[in-house]
Amino acid sequence: MNVTGGCLCGGISYEIKGQPRDVVNCHCGQCRKTHGHYAAYTSVAEQDLVFKSDATLCWYDSTPGVAKRGFCGECGASLFWKPMQEPRVSVTAGSMDAPTGLSTIKHIFVEDASDYYELTDDLEKLSGTMG
Repeated sequence: MNVTGGCLCGGISYEIKGQPRDVVNCHCGQCRKTHGHYAAYTSVAEQDLVFKSDATLCWYDSTPGVAKRGFCGECGASLFWKPMQEPRVSVTAGSMDAPTGLSTIKHIFVEDASDYYELTDDLEKLSGTMG
């Protein structure tokens, strides 16, 4: 199954070859500030993410030497989180075209969750903070 997706303005479009991992919701402070809420990410092998268009793709070194975030320089859509030392890319589930065939499987960095929402589902919840 190949999944497609992209940003709001169309400056970035991609295809994922192969099967992406199911979705993990990240509640860390960086994701909340980047997305305006917690972030929902799938993950794929770097070579399985193929760009049809990346003319407006920008990268922000959000954790120097550890990870960077990919976004559209035109419309501002946040699309990717890339750990520097790993051959994978996390892709925002919301940027993917439906149907994705994915399910949400867990929450991470739940100690960083904000006070305006509650995690009341039965999904696995991993503690930790990231700020």
